[in-house]
Amino acid sequence: MKVISVVVCLVMSSLMMMGAQAGDFYKDFDLTWGGERAKISEGGQLLTLSLDKYSGSGFQSKNEFLFSRIDMQMKLVPGNSAGTVTTYYLSSQGPTHDEIDFEFLGNLSGNPYIVHTNVFTKGKGNREQQFYLWFDPTKAFHTYSILWNPQRILFLVDDVPIREFVNKESMGIPFPNKQAMRIYSSLWNADDWATMGGRVKTDWTQAPFTASYRNFNANGCTWSAGKSSCASTTTTSSTTSGSDMWQTQALDTSGRRRLKWVQKKFMIYNYCADLKRFPQGLPPECKN
Repeated sequence: MKVISVVVCLVMSSLMMMGAQAGDFYKDFDLTWGGERAKISEGGQLLTLSLDKYSGSGFQSKNEFLFSRIDMQMKLVPGNSAGTVTTYYLSSQGPTHDEIDFEFLGNLSGNPYIVHTNVFTKGKGNREQQFYLWFDPTKAFHTYSILWNPQRILFLVDDVPIREFVNKESMGIPFPNKQAMRIYSSLWNADDWATMGGRVKTDWTQAPFTASYRNFNANGCTWSAGKSSCASTTTTSSTTSGSDMWQTQALDTSGRRRLKWVQKKFMIYNYCADLKRFPQGLPPECKN
């Protein structure tokens, strides 16, 4: 019965997120590289990125954010996508940048995509967790979300949490809370490492490879001229309501149960369990 209830929750979450309000790509984003491989169409409601043997493509948000919830519906490269990487992430700039990553690693036809996640603080990452998905991300659009507030970062797929990174600054662990970040996305060739450690190369006879985006939404604190659009980044739960609930959002009992389900069934790599990589001891944030 527990498995059935979790599956029902996943389906309901997917249906709700499919009805998300569409943003305007013309208004919200700039196409930054790849020439005509990056295209906005359908009156600003659809964006596509393409990759061929000469170049990939990418875009970035016009706004910067210091805390936000961002949602994007994506349909990933279908067929033989081995060697390709589709990225969707928040990042600041410079050698001590902060970054919150979704990366989708392509694979041979019939083999699952790998969802690669990472969190960088002050220029340092090495906090990778990887997952398979419980659906084929090339058949339809699905919603990929990053919730970033002063207390935590949540990675969500169709509103289902797959990863939580909690603010543990009190333990001396850096947390991204001082640098404003833009939203970035790209499609590029990474066949030197992306699929089976680089053993499977990109099949250019399948090019161009295309990923599609729609229904972008950002509910957050925009940052401009050194000021936040939000009254305070330390708002308490007693003073948030409605669309501002993301500022203090945490996992409830149902969310915690779904997170555990995903991590038990679909997680394929967790840096916090890689003792060979960290022979001197696991990173401090890995300790409960």
